[in-house]
Amino acid sequence: MAEPETFRAVLHMEITPGTGQEFEETWRDIARTISEQPANLGQWLLRESGSEGSYYVMTDWADEASFREFELSAPHVENRKRLGRYRRAGSMATMRLIGRAGLEAA
Repeated sequence: MAEPETFRAVLHMEITPGTGQEFEETWRDIARTISEQPANLGQWLLRESGSEGSYYVMTDWADEASFREFELSAPHVENRKRLGRYRRAGSMATMRLIGRAGLEAA
């Protein structure tokens, strides 16, 4: 059986030292609103082991078009501004899920 299309974006952010707790709280607040988007399949915030200021955000979407539409929306531009005050550097990679094994939500 073919996998349904899942579009994943992985963001890497280096944040300003000493702002981790505030960054995490802001991300959680923003994540709640993003999870209300019908095409959003889930989000995860990860902190790199041994690094207080290196974070990854992983977000899954039903398809790339839905992600791109949300990415350019006014509410998400505001989200980026809210998180931007913590960020020193960042990058984003996008990908398509082509297979899975084990946990369904990985």
